[in-house]
Amino acid sequence: MIRSLLAAACLALPLAAVAALPVPPEVAARSYVLLDAQSGQILAGSQADTRIEPASLTKLMTAYVSFKAIKEGRLKRDQMLTPSIRAWKMEGSRMFVDIKVPVSVDDLLKGMIVQSGNDACVVLAEAIAGSEEAFAGMMNAEARRLGLTNSHYTNSTGLPDPELYTTANDLAKLSAAIIEDFPEFYPIYSMKQFTYNRIKQDNRNLLLYRDPDVDGLKTGHTKSAGYNLVASSHRGGRRVISVVTGTSGMQERAAESGKLLDWGLLNFDTPRLFAKGQALGEVRVYKGAAGEVAGGFAADHFVSLPRGQAPRIQQQVSFEPRLVAPVAAGQVIGKVRLVLDGETLAEYPLQALQAVEPGSWWRRLLDTIRLWFV
Repeated sequence: MIRSLLAAACLALPLAAVAALPVPPEVAARSYVLLDAQSGQILAGSQADTRIEPASLTKLMTAYVSFKAIKEGRLKRDQMLTPSIRAWKMEGSRMFVDIKVPVSVDDLLKGMIVQSGNDACVVLAEAIAGSEEAFAGMMNAEARRLGLTNSHYTNSTGLPDPELYTTANDLAKLSAAIIEDFPEFYPIYSMKQFTYNRIKQDNRNLLLYRDPDVDGLKTGHTKSAGYNLVASSHRGGRRVISVVTGTSGMQERAAESGKLLDWGLLNFDTPRLFAKGQALGEVRVYKGAAGEVAGGFAADHFVSLPRGQAPRIQQQVSFEPRLVAPVAAGQVIGKVRLVLDGETLAEYPLQALQAVEPGSWWRRLLDTIRLWFV
């Protein structure tokens, strides 16, 4: 639903238009962003579209492609894979696979997510695409499909490469897509420890130990990238996702992320303004078997506002003045404008909730004449 909300909005909500906008906290990072997962709105950010080195945050896309392969039946969670020498020799963080011991896909997912194992990434990449290079091509294809316009992948691990880059905004979108598209896999991100090959490793996301509402997602670090963290908190029916990059240490990335998450949850409400299938009005249909069609939404619509402002929102609905059959279900037939204190906050396209087939020849003739005067 997150991507559908982003795609449906004609005008992204400019929160700066709200007079009582809460001031975001100071965040000691190269770039950051805070996304409300229900509304798809950015609540705060700085340098959010500036390219960064993702380091192990690359593994978010590696996981997305792996989850998709499992969901489509190209890989199974209980499938046993034999690590290649290349995977076994991977530098950096590892889950310590053994070339002589097959490992399950499920353990590889946990090794990649909890232990940030570069070796696990390569085993999965080779199993899915035949080579890590081919897998990187799949990662880029998914990035394009998800609308990650400022991301490019060259490997599955996040090891430094001049052509490996992303942005805080793209990382927030990708994280939201993981949560929305693969809820069956998302609990792995909240695991605090994982043991493989008799080696127990702790999840490096310190917020998992400090805040019971935090349930993901991924850390990343190289000397050049600094300390990065994508975190998500679910509280009171709301979910927010923070991306913090380029901090000075593990403690710092956790502290800065925690500030952002708490600020978003404490200072904003995200009410459901429109329900799926809710009719916001009806519009005349010319030359149709039915004379009117209802306009609404194919999905629930949420909007993020400073706490307490939701009751003051005004809705202004307008429809196409000359709507002619046939009308397809889901066809855009108008728009609803959200207004607060005289400022337009957002516009959403209204969709036809039913199809309207062409009317009889007599109805079409009469409406042809009527349209001369509209």
